[in-house]
Amino acid sequence: MNRRAIWLLSAFFLAGFTACSSESRANSLRLGTTYTVEQSGALALLDSLHPAVAVRAVIGSSGQILHSAAAGDLDVVITHAPSLEQRLLIAPRHAALRCPFVASRFAVVGPASDPAGVRTARTAADAFHRIAATRASFISRGDSSGTHIKELSLWQAAGIAPPGKRDSWYIQTGVDQAATLRLADERRAYALADLPTFTRLTGVDLRVLFAADTALGNPYTLYVIRSASEQSMAERFSSWALAEWRRRLLALRLPDGEPAFASLAGGCAVPATSAEP
Repeated sequence: MNRRAIWLLSAFFLAGFTACSSESRANSLRLGTTYTVEQSGALALLDSLHPAVAVRAVIGSSGQILHSAAAGDLDVVITHAPSLEQRLLIAPRHAALRCPFVASRFAVVGPASDPAGVRTARTAADAFHRIAATRASFISRGDSSGTHIKELSLWQAAGIAPPGKRDSWYIQTGVDQAATLRLADERRAYALADLPTFTRLTGVDLRVLFAADTALGNPYTLYVIRSASEQSMAERFSSWALAEWRRRLLALRLPDGEPAFASLAGGCAVPATSAEP
């Protein structure tokens, strides 16, 4: 990784983050992003493109990344938790620029036997209602990640109170997407998965059971943080990312030939603090 080093921030701010060793560069851009960006292959693609600015990236859940950005420890972030982004970055005016980036899709995955009948669900909310009604095993990340936030919204749409420790069929892992899916595979359980990440996972018997609902959209947004140590560098990276990195991401395909990512409309702009993103 000669242009990017995955950097571990201080344990005080980022305990539990995943770090990979590589050379660290002084005066490099501090990029915070999520496990699904790493595990979908998007971050490796960034590495291969040799961006014009040196980048140090730190990987965590969206919640962890956004809290760290709000504390001033990151220059640019790419996350996929719109409600958290609004609350932690936009409302308190920590975001200098908001840049719609790309979107992937979530899917409900599970065992081929599909005991809850998710394959025949009408909507994502209906799929979640069927899982709860049959008390079929469900593995949640439970970590304030974008995936977890989406999952909670689907329980709400299904009219189901968020499951918790009292529900023996519901297990929260507190770990990343890939590890959560492997546990779901071991338990023959259901889970919510980011499709580009899921399709790169090997050695599992889980199946994509339901994905045909616009409610399963997974939008990623790039933010330039107001406290960025090198504002011009952060803005230069964001312009490059929306032009070059996004173009290459849009060319990626899932095994069935469908695009792994779709473009989001709009360019970088100062976020309005009074409206949801």
